[in-house]
Amino acid sequence: MSIDSLHTDLPDWLSLRFDGQGGVEDPPDPADVPDAGFDWMHLRRDAGETATRLAALGLDEVVVHALTAQDTRPRCTVHGDGVLLLLRGVNLNPGADPEDMVSVRLWLEERRVVGVWLRPLYAVGDVLAAARRGQGPQSPGDFAARLALRLADRADPAVAAINEAVDDLETDLEAMSGTQMRRRLLDLRRQAIILRRYMLPQRDALSTFEIEDLAWLRARDRTRLREAAERVARLGEDLDALRDRAQVVQDHLMDQRAEAMNRQMLLLSVVAAVFLPLGLLSGMLGMNVGGLPGADLASAFWIVTAGMVAIGGGLWLLFRWLGFRA
Repeated sequence: MSIDSLHTDLPDWLSLRFDGQGGVEDPPDPADVPDAGFDWMHLRRDAGETATRLAALGLDEVVVHALTAQDTRPRCTVHGDGVLLLLRGVNLNPGADPEDMVSVRLWLEERRVVGVWLRPLYAVGDVLAAARRGQGPQSPGDFAARLALRLADRADPAVAAINEAVDDLETDLEAMSGTQMRRRLLDLRRQAIILRRYMLPQRDALSTFEIEDLAWLRARDRTRLREAAERVARLGEDLDALRDRAQVVQDHLMDQRAEAMNRQMLLLSVVAAVFLPLGLLSGMLGMNVGGLPGADLASAFWIVTAGMVAIGGGLWLLFRWLGFRA
């Protein structure tokens, strides 16, 4: 399989050798430990022979279980002379949601990197394409750092897209309907929460890897890992800011709803206040007792009706003068 197709398709098994000078080639024998550089072996997590192949590579049961687990969160764990590094990358495959993040599981040793994941990642293709140009990683630590940087670079457009969508919501706050606005806002907040859920642990995992006391981790590797951790931290801060901005929009929507409800309640209160004395008057005139004024007067109904209209109109004008407007 060509390196160019690795971002769209992944084989069940793939092995490459990085020469330590930035280049990459097919290893003559994956079982031989290279004198310089390191070997990179990829296994597809859902392949039937993955667990057997991992065991054949000499990895113990704890590492094999971590590399093939159904669900993972970003973390870094030193195990013997190696490091178990679990990362996450945005899913940029056609038809997929970016927040449906792809798990990247790496086992790193001085002369070997073992990677396990299920779906293709553009970041991996970026790293291998650079190696084909002679600008690839020179050590396992450099490989992890470059991959983490490319994962952050690929995540940046997804975060920027959410940011632009929130900008649009703030711009169209008055034009869009409340239901449409709340539905769109809920979707954006969900995306930001999912991305943030993995970005902050990923920052911690890279920071942990940087400070681990590993003889084969070079100073240049630590610098790149620090840069990757800072870039992931910046994405996490952007997502925090997006969450706060989304909360401001949500508060504005709630204020709009509360204001609309207050106007409706005010209208009902004014109507009730106008008709309360009219109802009292009509109730008194409707009592079936003797002595009611106008009982024998033919025009009494129209006089009472005109009086009630005048009272209602006067009350309405009074409320408007007091500033109670619906």
